[in-house]
Amino acid sequence: MVGLDAVGSAPLAENSGSRESFAEVFEAVRARLGLITLLLVLAGLAWWATASQMAGMDAGPGTDLGPLGWFVGVWLVMMAAMMFPSVAPTVALYSRMTRQRSPVRPLLFAAAYLVVWSAVGVLSYGLFELGKVWFGAQLSWDAGGRWVAAAVLAVAAVYELTPLKNACLAKCRSPLGFLLGSWRDGSAGAVQMGSRHAAWCVGCCWALMAALFALGVMSLVWMAVVAALIAAEKTIPWRRSVVWTTTAILLVLAVMVLVAPHAVPGLVVPGSAGSATSAMGTAP
Repeated sequence: MVGLDAVGSAPLAENSGSRESFAEVFEAVRARLGLITLLLVLAGLAWWATASQMAGMDAGPGTDLGPLGWFVGVWLVMMAAMMFPSVAPTVALYSRMTRQRSPVRPLLFAAAYLVVWSAVGVLSYGLFELGKVWFGAQLSWDAGGRWVAAAVLAVAAVYELTPLKNACLAKCRSPLGFLLGSWRDGSAGAVQMGSRHAAWCVGCCWALMAALFALGVMSLVWMAVVAALIAAEKTIPWRRSVVWTTTAILLVLAVMVLVAPHAVPGLVVPGSAGSATSAMGTAP
């Protein structure tokens, strides 16, 4: 296999069938420790900012999202906190594979990745608000709210075992395979590749993000749990075991939210003490 330092747009096509090893990704991470450190520092700062912004806002399932502009800002920081640790190896490998050693292109890759996830946040906000308009009081926790939350968690569990999830996760778990198969040169190429990688990541993780809404999108605890599940699925070698574990966790949560929500650790039940709102999807 051609050495990664010599890989350019032409050799990439010739090596499109090469199989990635974890050793190659590890070597890229080791060679780009500065970039990795920067991304992890940014993720750490994003966690700190998220904790500050969301303090006291967790109202459990159906937490009010606030004004669109404010939510998009919070969502962007959340995505940096949750996704940068798992996407860092891909960015490092991309940086190592570029002929021109430019610190700008890896950052453009990461920025484009965040832009796509920001678009997902806007779409999520729109669907959430439409649900409140269309169904209103029917989504109160004591009416259909807990059923909706449980159903979302169950759907997320089922999606874990679908061929689409499998295909998207394969792209997320194979940074070298993704880069070899979608290489574009230049700064514009960095943006295109970052966007494309994010699209695969959305396909892989959208159900887990929906599960976060079902558990409380402003909950730092559940944000950390979902981030851990995402990172585990993308990085731990025992792929099948991790996916089945995630499926089991989601199914258990679905059942517990439905039959014993107060027994779910870290879950703020709407209408209970400590909840900022008593209605599913209703602003305080």
